Amino acid sequence: MVDLESEVPPLPPRYRFRDLLLGDQGWQNDDRVQVEFYMNENTFKERLKLFFIKNQRSSLRIRLFNFSLKLLSCLLYIIRVLLEKPSQGNEWSHIFWVNRSLPLWGLQVSVALISLFETILLGYLSYKGNIWEQILRIPFILEIINAVPFIISIFWPTLRNLFVPVFLNCWLAKHALENMINDLHRAIQRTQSAMFNQVLILISTLLCLIFTCICGIQHLERIGKKLNLFDSLYFCIVTFSTVGFGDVTPETWSSKLFVVAMICVALVVLPIQFEQLAYLWMERQKSGGNYSRHRAQTEKHVVLCVSSLKIDLLMDFLNEFYAHPRLQDYYVVILCPTEMDVQVRRVLQIPMWSQRVIYLQGSALKDQDLLRAKMDNAEACFILSSRCEVDRTSSDHQTILRAWAVKDFAPNCPLYVQILKPENKFHIKFADHVVCEEEFKYAMLALNCICPATSTLITLLVHTSRGQEGQQSPEQWQKMYGRCSGNEVYHIVLEESTFFAEYEGKSFTYASFHAHKKFGVCLIGVRREDNKNILLNPGPRYIMNASDICFYINITKEENSAFKNQDQQRKSNLSRSFYHGPSRLPVHSIIASMGTVAIDLQDTSCRASSGPTLALPSEGGKELRRPSIAPVLEVADTSSIQTCDLLSDQSEDETTPDEETSSNLEYAKGYPPYSPYIGSSPTFCHLLQEKVPFCCLRLDKSCQHNYYEDAKAYGFKNKLIIVAAETAGNGLYNFIVPLRAYYRPKKELNPIVLLLDNPLDDLLRCGVTFAANMVVVDKESTMSAEEDYMADAKTIVNVQTLFRLFSSLSIITELTHPANMRFMQFRAKDCYSLALSKLEKKERERGSNLAFMFRLPFAAGRVFSISMLDTLLYQSFVKDYMISITRLLLGLDTIPGSGFLCSMKITEDDLWIRTYARLYQKLCSSTGDVPIGIYRTESQKLTTSESQISISVEEWEDTKDAKEPGHHRSIHRNSTSSDQSDHPLLRRKSMQWARRLSRKGPKHSGKTAEKITQQRLNLYRRSERQELAELVKNRMKHLGLSTVGYDEMNDHQSTLSYILINPSPDTRLELNDVVYLIRPDPLSYLPNSEPSRKNSICNAAVQDSREETQL
Repeated sequence: MVDLESEVPPLPPRYRFRDLLLGDQGWQNDDRVQVEFYMNENTFKERLKLFFIKNQRSSLRIRLFNFSLKLLSCLLYIIRVLLEKPSQGNEWSHIFWVNRSLPLWGLQVSVALISLFETILLGYLSYKGNIWEQILRIPFILEIINAVPFIISIFWPTLRNLFVPVFLNCWLAKHALENMINDLHRAIQRTQSAMFNQVLILISTLLCLIFTCICGIQHLERIGKKLNLFDSLYFCIVTFSTVGFGDVTPETWSSKLFVVAMICVALVVLPIQFEQLAYLWMERQKSGGNYSRHRAQTEKHVVLCVSSLKIDLLMDFLNEFYAHPRLQDYYVVILCPTEMDVQVRRVLQIPMWSQRVIYLQGSALKDQDLLRAKMDNAEACFILSSRCEVDRTSSDHQTILRAWAVKDFAPNCPLYVQILKPENKFHIKFADHVVCEEEFKYAMLALNCICPATSTLITLLVHTSRGQEGQQSPEQWQKMYGRCSGNEVYHIVLEESTFFAEYEGKSFTYASFHAHKKFGVCLIGVRREDNKNILLNPGPRYIMNASDICFYINITKEENSAFKNQDQQRKSNLSRSFYHGPSRLPVHSIIASMGTVAIDLQDTSCRASSGPTLALPSEGGKELRRPSIAPVLEVADTSSIQTCDLLSDQSEDETTPDEETSSNLEYAKGYPPYSPYIGSSPTFCHLLQEKVPFCCLRLDKSCQHNYYEDAKAYGFKNKLIIVAAETAGNGLYNFIVPLRAYYRPKKELNPIVLLLDNPLDDLLRCGVTFAANMVVVDKESTMSAEEDYMADAKTIVNVQTLFRLFSSLSIITELTHPANMRFMQFRAKDCYSLALSKLEKKERERGSNLAFMFRLPFAAGRVFSISMLDTLLYQSFVKDYMISITRLLLGLDTIPGSGFLCSMKITEDDLWIRTYARLYQKLCSSTGDVPIGIYRTESQKLTTSESQISISVEEWEDTKDAKEPGHHRSIHRNSTSSDQSDHPLLRRKSMQWARRLSRKGPKHSGKTAEKITQQRLNLYRRSERQELAELVKNRMKHLGLSTVGYDEMNDHQSTLSYILINPSPDTRLELNDVVYLIRPDPLSYLPNSEPSRKNSICNAAVQDSREETQL
């Protein structure tokens, strides 16, 4: 073993411990070869080429020096002409020889040597194997002509006075200027402007032509009229301008030939230049050019990024953006990848917009286009999605990429992004403000089923208006509705406010009521200085601080308001006639009478479940005493707040024991266990105790758990809400959650049926005949119609069919274009609808942004367009809180301590309150609710509408049928049997026979003929309605459904509904008025300890607020 070990050779001395750690570097250094790259650039020629050509900055200096030399040579030529004495005689020697002083000759020789050396050096450096290509270039030839004679004169002194056409150096100066501009753009890394270069080429070409013509004519006329430079300039200008006075003309044949040659050159060169300039100008008009950097640094501007710009979107943005006074000096830069539309171009040529709106054709994904729009200096960037795309997810992907590109290019620019699908929101969480279309759409559709016309309420609140719409109309409701539509949401710090400063240290409800009583403003929310969350109606326990930011609804903001006391108001007689009739008291009288009302503290015990009424206060035995309302306390008293109502569930108390046990088994309160998409706000709501199997979700198919195949068989106690949609997307989550929120009573939870296809059989199976509301969502597959406004065609026709088949059904529809709302429940011969159409046109001519508001379906909340909410994103630039407030009102966000939107209905038992101000006091003093508006329904008193004509005709026909039994039997046979529907030819034959009989019979008087014509028309109308009724009933019988409850005649055509936002305090309450309320959060009355709060939320029963409030 020892021998074997001794035979192992020892390690070389270089293998040390350091070598084991660092590697065998010494061995590697022995065999490694160092390679140097780009050795070709180290040659003398390449270094010269790098200095003179490749390097932008050094090349720019060389070209600037060359340009200066050419200008200097032209200047020396002019000096030589001015210093030269006029020659005597007309000899041809004066053409070839001139008088040149020695110093001038020395300067010209020096310039020629430098120019020729530079030209030869650049030709050598740019040589690529073809020497004739370098020699035959026009700049090289001109350089040889202007420089070589001066160099020869050094060695041949007799040639020092030889004429050299140095003025041709102006063309070399033009060439050097073009190259210099190109190097300048490369050096400062700016995008080269083809328009700027073309204009520069045109101007320099024109100057060179004129300068060449001046110098040539002056020199050739040395043997003629002896023209000086000024006379030559005058002749050239007169000639090129085609004026031709004729007072100065060339005499020699050489000068005449030169003029002809120059005119020919001008006629060839200049049109080519002008054509290229015109082409570039047209292209620039399409692309939009650039936004001036100087303007971007001195003026404020915003950028609007869209994939395709339509005229409606543009006008909505401009009207809403420039509606705010402080935005009048802003510029709007539109960045769009498509070419400008003809209508958009026509609008942008209007002086009002041409001075403030700049259109740039480009992509937000290109840094060059973002630099053109000066995105880094913009005050904000609005990125809008294209809702007319077939694939809305693809449209969202494009929006996301635009938002990322803008954020990468300009990190400090505020982003206002519109997204379509809620599942794509989390990609743009970094944006300052985000509006998701499907979230708001489904939430408004859901609240429309609970609080009527919520979509109209929100739309009017987010639009900027002065409340002047409808003031010229003779209709009283249009004046009231138009005036109240001017109310918007504003904010102000409490200590800086005249409205609210005196309520520091008072409760929120006290401040809200007294501010409305004194100033007519509606305080709806507040935000602490150290908190980002806005609280809507935090309740009577919230104490106002001086630093609080108050949010209120008013016609205008406080800064633009003037204040008058009551005496001045009486003298000015500013009675608001558009709020009340002539028999109603003025505002100050009502307020004064309210101040003297006797105060009777009401019973603060728990409310009895007596029904949804504002009950009269009990006064013991004093039945004749005028009822009074408790005052609103400055600081909430624990005993005066009905905490039992807030902590109990009245819907459970009012049920029978059997119903109570069944309801307790079915429902529990908690948070949804699964969220359909990232970014959805968790909402405390009603949940089923046990998860329902998937097979049981099909209403029209039975399974092993139940055998029901239609909605009637389920025996639902509440009416259905049917949602007709194309697909079951994630946005439906925002439809279901507001309808299942924890503050909704259990007994008022309506079953929700999702209808993915709507043929008549499916409609009947899902219970359309006894549904409370039917919600029709716009079809995504029809949004990409060839004609933009045809995107709603399928939805409108389907809704019209439903309206004709089920006229008593409450249908809520969402459309893509607001202009198509006029086709909802369309009646061609309705005179009132035609009158409203004329009113809409007049309001649009007056510049109103809400011209569509007087359409009856929109005013009643039966239709809305999600594009109306685009203004919400635009308003958030000035009011950064509008998106948060709208989300709270719609129930998309829930903040602890913030209230929610609900409604109550005024019944006959509630009319003792009389006015809106007394209702405000009643609500604030009892439950802490804050009313914000009224939804009013009135009878439509018309005599010429088609509906009323048909109804009156049917009544007359019914009375006539009682007198004519035979005729009654014939009509009854047609109405009850299916002969008419099965044999339309028979009915048509009978109508033709009746016409022939009327023509062949004896001549009747005018009244008789008119009566027969009216009967015939009534028969046709009645037959059409009965045909529809028979069709529906026959299909129901065929499907085995009961026809009980189907009413084909009861419709709502004789009523109109509208909204009064923040009406005047003296507005009279009317029967069936629906009052919008912001109710305090019931959970805010729970103990403040956090652990117990969480347990109480999960286990304890909280208040189920009623839609029809009992106070």
